Amino acid sequence: MKYFTIPELTRSDTATRHGIDNTPGPAETANLTALADNILDPLREAWGRPIAVNSGYRSPALNKAVGGVATSQHLTGHAADITTGNVVDNRRLFELAQRLGLPFDQLIDESNFTWIHISYDPRRNRRQILKL
Repeated sequence: MKYFTIPELTRSDTATRHGIDNTPGPAETANLTALADNILDPLREAWGRPIAVNSGYRSPALNKAVGGVATSQHLTGHAADITTGNVVDNRRLFELAQRLGLPFDQLIDESNFTWIHISYDPRRNRRQILKL
């Protein structure tokens, strides 16, 4: 983990506001580390500028509080929602993730590039590209 930290990948304003413990277990921490090593750090390196994490790991209680689906990869530490801070650069980052050939499972344009969801699961890197 060169550019990202576990605290950054588990920080949540919603968890803080509602007093929800969002501490990942050992398996989720290992998954977050793999996500950073295989996806986030190479993407940040190629981007050359900071990338912010809006949402990484979500405990079941936090996932419920934010209206996440029961099968969310955030629950296992396999996913992060990221942003550059603006939709124009988010679109560029989305395209860069594809050009780099990163082994993502899902790359999702959320709300017309308001943020980008990207996930990594070595058991099933489907390289799905979606728009929601």
